[in-house]
Amino acid sequence: MTRSIPALLSAALIALGAAACGGGSPAPAPDEAPEADVAVSAEGEDDGWGLQNDPVAQRVEPFQIFDNLYYVGIDWVSSYLLVTTDGLILIGSLYGDFIDNVIDGIRAVGFDPSDLKYVLVTHGHFDHVGGAARFQETYGARVGMTEADWELAEQPPSDPRYEIDVPVHDMVIADGDTLQLGDTEIRFYVTPGHTEGVLSMEFPLRDGGEEHRAFVFGGVGLNFEGVHRTNLYLDSVARIRRLAAEENNPIEVNITNHAEMGRILERAEQLTSRSASDPHPFVDPQGFLDWLAELQRNAEHKLVVERELAGE
Repeated sequence: MTRSIPALLSAALIALGAAACGGGSPAPAPDEAPEADVAVSAEGEDDGWGLQNDPVAQRVEPFQIFDNLYYVGIDWVSSYLLVTTDGLILIGSLYGDFIDNVIDGIRAVGFDPSDLKYVLVTHGHFDHVGGAARFQETYGARVGMTEADWELAEQPPSDPRYEIDVPVHDMVIADGDTLQLGDTEIRFYVTPGHTEGVLSMEFPLRDGGEEHRAFVFGGVGLNFEGVHRTNLYLDSVARIRRLAAEENNPIEVNITNHAEMGRILERAEQLTSRSASDPHPFVDPQGFLDWLAELQRNAEHKLVVERELAGE
C-alpha cells in the first residue's frame, strides 16, 4: 500500500525549529504552516523541495559519534544507528532514494543491515517514516511508532511528492514503555505537539569508559496549527526540561532528527580534531537546557499568535 503524509499547503514555509544547542535560534512560529517537515506552496512552487531531494546537496559521509552511535542520515534529515550487543536499532528511516543512503551508510561503518532488529520512528511525517517499510520487508526489522502517528502515516495522500510505502502496522509504543536490546535500554516518552503522537526517547551513549544520557526530542518544529496543539507542545517541552535537569542525572547529549537543530554536523567536525584530553563535543548538558528554553520561548510566541487567530 502506498500512501502519503498529509500536508496543509501554505505559502513557502519551512519551520523546522532549526537550532543549535547553546547557540543559534529555532525558527519563529509561523502564522500558518504545513503538517510535514517540508512545505509545498499552494502555487506548486519548489520551496526547497528540489534541494531536499538533491543527492549531491544531501550527501553526508556516515560517521561515528559515540562508541555505540553512528550517523547514517543526510544533510537535512537525521538517521542514527544505535549498536547493541544483540543487534542494531535504527532511529529514523529517511525516504525515497535516500533509503539507500542509510543502507550504504550502515555497511560503510562496518555493520550488516540484516542485523537490524528495530526501526524507531519519531513521528509519522514522510521524511522520518518513509523508509520503514523497506527495512521491515527486506531485513525483518520491527517498526515502532505511537498509535497516533501510525494513524498519521496511514492517512490517504494529500500530495504525490509525499508518497511513501507504509509499513505494516507493527509496534505501538506508549508513554513509559522501554525497549531492551542486548546491553542497551531505551525509555520512551510521548511528547505531542509537532504531531499528536511525537515519540521521544532516551538511551545511554558510551565514550570509552564514560556513559552519557542522551535524548531524542522527536518533534521540534512549530509547523502546526492551533491553540491546543501549541499547548501540548509547551507541555512536552516543560516535561523534557524537567527530565534534563534531574539532579545527578542530567541529559547530556542532544540527538536531533534534523541535523541542523542540534548542530550535529558542526559538532562532528569538532569530533574529527578531538584529542584524547578534549571533552566530547556532543556532551553539552547546559546547551541542551538552553536549547529547550529557546524552544519554549518560540512556542510561547506561537501561542500568542494562535490565540489571536482563534479570537481568544
